[in-house]
Amino acid sequence: MSMSMPAARRGKPKIRPPRKNHNASKLSFEEHYRYAYNMVLFKHGDQLYTGVKQLVAEHLDSLAEERIVPAFPRSSGTHGAGKLGGGAEAVERAMEGDRFLKAVKGVWEDHTGSMRKLKDVLRYMIYEVGLTLFLTHIIRSPRHPIHTHLIATLLSQVQLERDGETITRSTVRECVDVLLRLTDDRDGKNVYLSDFEPEFLRRSGEFYRLEASEMLESGDAGLYLRNPILHMPGTGLAPMLDADRIADLRRLYVLFLRVPDDAGRLALRLALRGDIEERGKEINEGTKDEPGPSQNGEPGMDVDEDVKGKGKAKASGGATALASALRWVQDVLDLKDKFDRAFQSFINANPRAPEFLSLFIDEHLKKGTKADEIDAALEKTIVLFRFLADKDKFERYYKNHLAKRLLYARSASDDAEKGMVAKLKVEIGRRLTWQGSLGTADVKIRFKARSHDVNMSTHALVVLLLFDDDKDGEGLSYTDIKASTDMPDPELQRTLQSLALGKYRILQKAPKGRDVNPTDTFTFNDSFTCPLARFKIMQVVARVESAKEREETQEMVDEERRHQVEACIVRVMKNRKTMGHNELISEVAHQLSSRFNPSMALIKKRIEGLIDYLERTADIGTYRYLA
Repeated sequence: MSMSMPAARRGKPKIRPPRKNHNASKLSFEEHYRYAYNMVLFKHGDQLYTGVKQLVAEHLDSLAEERIVPAFPRSSGTHGAGKLGGGAEAVERAMEGDRFLKAVKGVWEDHTGSMRKLKDVLRYMIYEVGLTLFLTHIIRSPRHPIHTHLIATLLSQVQLERDGETITRSTVRECVDVLLRLTDDRDGKNVYLSDFEPEFLRRSGEFYRLEASEMLESGDAGLYLRNPILHMPGTGLAPMLDADRIADLRRLYVLFLRVPDDAGRLALRLALRGDIEERGKEINEGTKDEPGPSQNGEPGMDVDEDVKGKGKAKASGGATALASALRWVQDVLDLKDKFDRAFQSFINANPRAPEFLSLFIDEHLKKGTKADEIDAALEKTIVLFRFLADKDKFERYYKNHLAKRLLYARSASDDAEKGMVAKLKVEIGRRLTWQGSLGTADVKIRFKARSHDVNMSTHALVVLLLFDDDKDGEGLSYTDIKASTDMPDPELQRTLQSLALGKYRILQKAPKGRDVNPTDTFTFNDSFTCPLARFKIMQVVARVESAKEREETQEMVDEERRHQVEACIVRVMKNRKTMGHNELISEVAHQLSSRFNPSMALIKKRIEGLIDYLERTADIGTYRYLA
């Protein structure tokens, strides 16, 4: 494999004409790549580098001569920041400037396209060399005043727009982008910062000083107040938001955009966020100290019959807790109508937000609510749902509320239920499953007087079947029932209340009282009488969870999250095979963010628990997946 230098030189005329005529497809990539490879292989890389650099420089000089110089505007200088005049003169100036900027942009696009093709053949850093050559032979050409015309034309176009004329913004933006991408090797700054920005800021300052002077001299009091002077007492950000002064807020925003280094926009953003968070804290504080239901489930029960059999719901602390939950959601919705930012921070600051939101939906999907009210409420709650970080916790609450509505025939509409489930499926892509513990059963019970067909909950049936084996009539203690059924205390207490303290008292409790305690004993009531051949025992239902139930719900949620984190870790490692510790934690957190925000400690703990699937490599901090 050899190549003579004359053969290498013969490659030069082959490259020049097609590339210059935008017809590179006629060139052979393999042939030119082989030429470059052989020259470097035989220690002629410096000659190749110098030759290509010279060829590109000559081509740029010819482009400047043929395409840019003829497009020079006749007068591109603004001579300061004053007005340039309107009418035909301004239109002509705008057209000349646009034509010149398009010529510069066209040469830039041709050059970068050519350098990308050269880079494919020569590899390495020839593209950066091409950018440097464009700066020295086009922008700062020693032969032609392109630099002077370019800076002056850009400033002229900005001034024309400030005067109300129409310019082509895209062309100006693309030429500014050229200056941003070119770097001066002497100081390391891009050309925009070193050549354009100082003059632009100087003329902008001069322009706004002149505008302010004219406004203060010629404007009346009304005009002065309508302009961005908004830091006077009583006209700050909060009063503007309270009064919905949209026009004033727009002027305030435009004013702050003029502060250098984006400091104005940052200050406005922080002030707005702080105002929203303060309003959110006021809503959370309103429900922070509300009393919840007691552990035995008595307060806050949603029953069709009370323990005295009068068929009226008891007025208790649970009603207050429910009203507080509904009021919290409604207040949040009202605030959402005014603000659509910073919601996530204060909504998730309330740990009971998923429960409250599910309760709000439950209340609106029950019978008695108008169809248009249901649709409006569901649309708004879906918006709030998007801000929840613990969507899995909301899902658990919603499953329970949905099952109760359907099984107890309290749903306002099947279409509304299906619509809400469809909305949730669109948002989180999850299917809701039924809760078996909320089923019902029909039981035939024989008493001394007669037999009755009784409809009751599944849990009530389980408890009642225990007394079928109580032949001696001694009864069962609360502890025995709990040991046999393994029900959680709140659920067991509500079940025993419905059987022993409701309208139809199939069981008798000793000692008598309205509460179910762990020391109580229950016996089957053989002497029970009822004029109805068939009746239904309503299950006592807590509308708002007690503190203990919330702890149990949180434990179940945490357990589900552990399984989800482990499944995600295995899924990621099965796909990647090998992965660094920090990278794995970041990827798992990202994939689970749509469901909840897993803590780093949880992910680390689950990684340690997956010893059957992962192993540490010799490289510390890296895991390997074990098939």
